[in-house]
Formats: sequence, C-alpha cells, structure tokens
Amino acid sequence: MNRFRQLLDALAIALLCIASDMVAQEPDFGPIYSEPTTVYFEFGLKIKSGGNSSGILGTVPVPINWPEQSVSVVAENKSDNLRKITFKNMNKEIRQMLLKANRLSAGETAQGSVIIKTEKRNIKKPTDTSKYSFAKKYASRIKQYLKPSPYIESNNKHVKQIAASIELDQSVPAWDQVETIYRWVRENIEYKFDTKIHSCMHALETGLGDCEELSSVFIAICRCKGIPARAVWIPSHTYPEFYLVDETGTGHWFPCQAAGTYQFGEMTESKPILQKGDRFKLPGNKEALRYVQPTLVAKDAAGGLSIEYISREITDPGEIEQLISKSKPR
Repeated sequence: MNRFRQLLDALAIALLCIASDMVAQEPDFGPIYSEPTTVYFEFGLKIKSGGNSSGILGTVPVPINWPEQSVSVVAENKSDNLRKITFKNMNKEIRQMLLKANRLSAGETAQGSVIIKTEKRNIKKPTDTSKYSFAKKYASRIKQYLKPSPYIESNNKHVKQIAASIELDQSVPAWDQVETIYRWVRENIEYKFDTKIHSCMHALETGLGDCEELSSVFIAICRCKGIPARAVWIPSHTYPEFYLVDETGTGHWFPCQAAGTYQFGEMTESKPILQKGDRFKLPGNKEALRYVQPTLVAKDAAGGLSIEYISREITDPGEIEQLISKSKPR
C-alpha cells in the first residue's frame, strides 16, 4: 500500500512539473506578454458654462481591452448637475464615455469622471523572429493600415521618394527589413518636443519631431513599402505598431518605441492604451481624425462652454479607496 502511495505521489509531482512547464512555455507565434501590472487612471471632463446652456453632451475616449491590457471601471463620480454617464463603443478600437447635462446656468461647472483599473502587460519580442513574413494579401480590416491618414501622408510624392531610397535587404527576414526602417527613422529624425502636432512631411523636411512625428514617419514609410502599420495612443505619448504574419498565415501586431529607448518588437509601458489606429470617422464629422479627442456640443450655449480634460494616474492607495467608496452607483 505504501509503495502504491509513493507511485501516486511521484505521478502527481510529475504532472505538476509538466503543467508548470506548459504554463511557462512561450507561445509558438506572436508577442510574448509579461505578468500584468495594475494601474489606476482617472478619465473625465470638467465643463464650465459661460452663460445659460442646455442639451449638453461631452465625450471622452477611455481605454478598452487589448491583448496586452484588460480594463474595468471601478468607480464613477459625477456632479449632481450631470444627468448621467454612459459608454459607447465606436468600433473595436475606440470607446467613448458620454456625459450628459440638461442645463447649466452662467458660471456653473459640471464634472464627471471614471476610475479605470488596468491590468497592463509588457511585451517581449519573439525568440525566433525569422518565423515572420509579409503577407501576400491582407483582409480589409488590415488594408486600412496601408492607406494615408491625417498627418501620415504615405501617398505624398516626396514621402514615396524617401521610402524608395531606403533599401531593404530582401535576403533577410521581414522582421529585419522592418527594423531597417525603424533604425532609419531614429537616425534621421532628431527628437524635439513640440506642443503642436506636425505631419510626417514636416518631420522629413526639417529632420525634427517628437513621438507623434517619429511614429508618423515610421508608419508612412512602412505603408509606402506595403507593410501595414498604425499608431498607438496612450496618455501623453504615441508609438507605432507593424503587422507581420507567422508560418501559419496568422497576423500579429508588434510594437516599437519610435521616440525614447530603443525597443523594437517589444514594449515596456504601464500606461493604458486609449486607442489604436490613426484614421477615425465620427458621426457628423466628414473629415477623418488622427485620433479621437474629448468633444463638447450643446443645443444652446449662448455664453459659450469650456472643457478641461481629466487624465491622470492615481498611485495613492488611500485616494483610490476613497474615490471608490464615494462612487455613485450607475
């Protein structure tokens, strides 16, 4: 009997070791994700009315789930003069918070915000990058990332000429070819912060740009080369992603840090992703938008309305607990 128990114990230990190895094993293809880090952010709007206003609607982009992050609203706070807060998915890339108020008197201020808990994972590049290639054809949802976008003029003659001048070694894997573009951008566009967003054309002409322009140049050149690429937006920062397929034909998006630390195919970033993409169409707006910003409209606002965008990380556990405890039920 003791011998039998010893065999059972040995079998259980072996099974646990196998299960542990399976959990620790890297995926065959795609990005490798670290264990999540919990981050709390507050997003919202403060609305001030210059005169008597009615029919007020404010919108704010808020994070949604992505492979590297999961989000949940843990608290909602609004002033009494806000009628309600709701949420609306514009598409798979963007979610908006809607703040509605029936009326505000002259000088009156309304405020609404949510506390969002984000489980964010860092991304490591695959161990074997030679497994990835350019797709022979792309689905329509991927083809949109081959087209020009606001400030990303990949159809511009000058941009095409510069892209054509960057020679890619066809004998090396697709991963290395994209990294050639990445290195060219970092070597030829000097980082210079600017409060104003400039186009990739402006960055190529001046040789200057911050994270916005560096990302735009990388994306534009990739698109000129037939490589899907897109922008990723987080609070106070932008970085690009590029698209490759694995040996099974499955596509994967890989990030890179255009401005800052050299990170290609990997990303160390705890801030929540607000949106991915760089060509958004909103109802009532004919022009494509580079990214979805906070908005404010009213049926009647004779005295004018002003907004203050709320976007901040909360690191104090006591403040988080306090905000959750006073949260108003929806």
